[in-house]
Amino acid sequence: MSKTSILKWLQEGNVTIPGALLNHYKEMNLYEHELVLILHVISFIEKGNEFPTPIELSSRMTISVSECTEILRKLIQKGYIEIKDSYSAEGIRYEKYNIEPLFEKLFDHFLLKSKQEAAVINQQNETDLYTCFEQEFGRPLSPFECETLALWMDDDHHDPHIIKAALREAVISGKLNFRYIDRILFEWKKNGIKTIEQAKSYGKKFRQNQSQNRYKANEGSAQTTKSIPFYNWLEQ
Repeated sequence: MSKTSILKWLQEGNVTIPGALLNHYKEMNLYEHELVLILHVISFIEKGNEFPTPIELSSRMTISVSECTEILRKLIQKGYIEIKDSYSAEGIRYEKYNIEPLFEKLFDHFLLKSKQEAAVINQQNETDLYTCFEQEFGRPLSPFECETLALWMDDDHHDPHIIKAALREAVISGKLNFRYIDRILFEWKKNGIKTIEQAKSYGKKFRQNQSQNRYKANEGSAQTTKSIPFYNWLEQ
């Protein structure tokens, strides 16, 4: 290939489009011919032709001029493309295609999709949370207990994973009741515990301190049989 051919090929340039458009155009009710036409419009605009004719567009596609005109009409009706008036430096009025509505719709769709996916994940986490509690308690939760779980998530804004960690902490401490778990969550929130790793580290540190205190108490009071209880969150 000659240097001239390479330069000519490079001068063709590239078309810059969001990957989200290729991934979600079907969900946005766009068909392949409509998408390809949009890509050609973008290509023309990026090369300085802001209002390519149906003849120019169809010459690059496998559809007729009339089909191209019809697709353009539908895209405008759907609100993906609009025709705007503009003025040159000399004050001459001309028309151009504007594709900002397409990207606005794409952005709105992407946000909605993200919110829907987050809602599904959150619902799954909440369902798993109720299941975990029922498994640990060995019975269905009472209406009051279900309401308490909901309050922890909705009012106190505890992450379901943190609530699960507090449940495990209660199991380890041998105090499986909602009042005890609520106290753990209160202590964690007061101390800025927001992740599973922080919760594990915090609980481990207190258990180690409690164990050391028990050892010192037994060592210094050999004459007494009084036992030192396991770390009790309710006493903090």
